[in-house]
Amino acid sequence: MSIKHQLDEIDLKILDIITKNARMPFKDVAAECGISRAAVHQRVNRMVDMEVIIGSGYYIDPKKVDYHTCTYIGIFLEKGGIYEDVARRLEKIPEVVECHYTTGQYAIFAKVYARNNEHLKEILNENIQKIDGVSSTETFISLEETFKREVPIN
Repeated sequence: MSIKHQLDEIDLKILDIITKNARMPFKDVAAECGISRAAVHQRVNRMVDMEVIIGSGYYIDPKKVDYHTCTYIGIFLEKGGIYEDVARRLEKIPEVVECHYTTGQYAIFAKVYARNNEHLKEILNENIQKIDGVSSTETFISLEETFKREVPIN
């Protein structure tokens, strides 16, 4: 049984509300759901324990902290069996913010933030392309993030 089947309508409503505004006070979420603040708190904690809700915190605008180049990098590997080793090495590069094992042309697709194009070149040449097993990369610079959102709850 999927975890979604373990969630009731109130859980789904809470998720819908907090994914749109994670800073909304539980008392306001409770009022919107017609339950007590304590019940919202208990339900959120249960969903954290179930790993329905993963992580918490604030989103940082990369440009405000001097990371002006957002890049997606397709990474070709010499052989697929080394994915986990390469992923561990990529995780040590702070500018790599996402790493996906993929089907299709690339074995790995990574999202990288760099301060500028020179910094991106350094990340590629001195870090990513020097990882054992990386045979080549293909780089896609994002010109603009048009939107970003969570998966729909309903």
